[in-house]
Amino acid sequence: MRIKPYPVIMVMLVCTLPVQADHLEELVVTASQDTRTIDVADELLISSDLAQLLKRAPGANVNSNGPLTGIPQYRGMYGSRIAMSMDGTQLAPSGPNWMDPPLSYAVGGQLESLKIYRGIVPVSVAAESIGGAIDVKSTQGEFGAGENFELGGRLIGNAQSVNDSYHVESAVYASNNRNRVRVAAMTENGDDAEFPDGKIRPTEYERQRYDLGYGFRTGNHTVQLDYGYNDTGDSGTPALPMDIETIKGDLYSLRYNFDRSEVLNVTVSLFGSDLDHTMTNYLLREAPKASQWRRNSASSDNMGFKFITTVFDNTGSSTFGFDGFSAKHNSDIDNPNNPMFFVENFNHARREILGVFLERKEDFNAHWSGELGIRFNRVEMDADKVNATPAIMMPAAASLRDSFNNSKRRQVDNNLDLAAKAWFRTTDNINWYLGVAQKNRSPSYQERYLWLPLQATAGLADGYTYTGTIALNPEVSRQIESGLNYSNSTLTLAPRIFYSKVKDYIQGTTSEDTAAIAFVRMMNRQNGTNNPDPLQFSNVDAQLYGFDMDWAWQLNPRWSLSGLVNYVRGKRDDSSDDNLYRIAAPNATVRLTYTAPAWTATFETVGYAKQDDVSAVNDERESSSYGLINLNATWYATSNLQLAAGVDNVLDEHYEDHLGGYNQAINSDIALGAPLPSYGTNLFARVIYTF
Repeated sequence: MRIKPYPVIMVMLVCTLPVQADHLEELVVTASQDTRTIDVADELLISSDLAQLLKRAPGANVNSNGPLTGIPQYRGMYGSRIAMSMDGTQLAPSGPNWMDPPLSYAVGGQLESLKIYRGIVPVSVAAESIGGAIDVKSTQGEFGAGENFELGGRLIGNAQSVNDSYHVESAVYASNNRNRVRVAAMTENGDDAEFPDGKIRPTEYERQRYDLGYGFRTGNHTVQLDYGYNDTGDSGTPALPMDIETIKGDLYSLRYNFDRSEVLNVTVSLFGSDLDHTMTNYLLREAPKASQWRRNSASSDNMGFKFITTVFDNTGSSTFGFDGFSAKHNSDIDNPNNPMFFVENFNHARREILGVFLERKEDFNAHWSGELGIRFNRVEMDADKVNATPAIMMPAAASLRDSFNNSKRRQVDNNLDLAAKAWFRTTDNINWYLGVAQKNRSPSYQERYLWLPLQATAGLADGYTYTGTIALNPEVSRQIESGLNYSNSTLTLAPRIFYSKVKDYIQGTTSEDTAAIAFVRMMNRQNGTNNPDPLQFSNVDAQLYGFDMDWAWQLNPRWSLSGLVNYVRGKRDDSSDDNLYRIAAPNATVRLTYTAPAWTATFETVGYAKQDDVSAVNDERESSSYGLINLNATWYATSNLQLAAGVDNVLDEHYEDHLGGYNQAINSDIALGAPLPSYGTNLFARVIYTF
């Protein structure tokens, strides 16, 4: 049985929410004026990819290149354009192709909430938030009531049929009124996933995670120290030219908070990470001939800080602060069959940002409130000289190397962000909203310092090789959005329309570098391949606009409906009549939930329209519409034991998520370059035990 396109469109007209469910029974999405907080303190995402939670928020979606590599997308912007923090800390992925996006370091069972800032992000939240901001809050454990220590914990296990996967994790908490200690561990493993016509290879994965935390509280002062160790093993990324062999590293943070409610709040954070990453094109996928084996060893060293002070008064609050983040990247490619082969892909590529900000929130009267913010960021970037075996042997590659090494690699950007928001409450049920902003983003190290045509593009996954442009200008987005929040005893809805004009938007354009073109064509002749001419990261003008809304309707004490509607359009705003690459198709979902005293059940329908506004320069393919049905139920067996089960894609629909990328691994079930299919019918079960 297939769901035809016209019912899908009808579903989108009358209901709402995004793609395949990643079941969090009793998941609560708490709405405020400018955030959506997904509260999952007692729940667990079945999927190994925590980014799938974003599909529960209006405007959000996920670019997926493999089972662990979900890259957030918000209103058409994705990757480094979206600020990402975990408990107020920040990190830069270890790999140049974002096989470990920041959100992949958050652990589902240790997650308390996922906050998505809706639309214009306050300047105090993040240094660069041109495309939005996401903050993950993990469960630290609570301080106790007395001097004696109390012990508690949680054990979680789940399994899925679509990839024969399992996930097990545990956390133990010990605390009294002044101290709290947290110890947690997680392990997960999955095989290649199935779709209606075969298997998606390679999509196997394995990962372990270990965490320690200690908190101390006295009076209004709290200090929290956290350490995490991530160990990802063999994991497939079929939309990319290589797969994960290892991602290992340490994450650490130290936070101090002084809190006098409604008077003063001061937070100081110091954080960092040391991450190492190895990827190959021969271990998990069918290996090419020995001369074309490639292994990429990459690393990132990150350090950051944030100081923020908020002073409260009778009519609002004033926030002042400063922050900084430094990331250093290395990436070296070799061939284990040829000790003479090497490529210094990125050599000590550095990016440092220092920012200072001021923000005022004001309640003018019973009807009007507002927010004003200003931020100044200074971004400094640099990279060391590079070399490679091809540059020693081929004139075209030598020209690219010499041009890069002789260029002015140190670049400095001075960026000014401005934000203004206003709310007008006409009745107790309706609150109107208008926001305007100017937001900036300086280029990533890949966009500036990729000197040899390669696919090291922060997960673009379009199959093209790219070179960077050192003298890129920062992106400048001028944004406006408007909407309302409506709420009564049974119905809530929050529609928004938005428009963003982006000057100097960074994307790939047809390369005019004769050396880069000559190099790619020479490699085609040498290896018998047919790769297209390279693209080059360039500044263009762009615009993004659209509409999104979330809603909920309590039919009676037992039955409720909820959903989302999302539409975004992204296109070039210059002489090129082209669309922006990898923009989510219009989509809608509706969830019907029945709640009883000891159990809940949910029926969900998901509809995506076709996406035919595609990028010609990226050779992006159109995608078809599709519809899905998902079912799940949860039984609260006791106050300590919770059991859940369900089925995703009940009708075993064959469909391709437009954001799922194109196949780059030889697979008898999927042609090279074809859109990657999404998972087929998936039965899952989960158990949570607390003590």
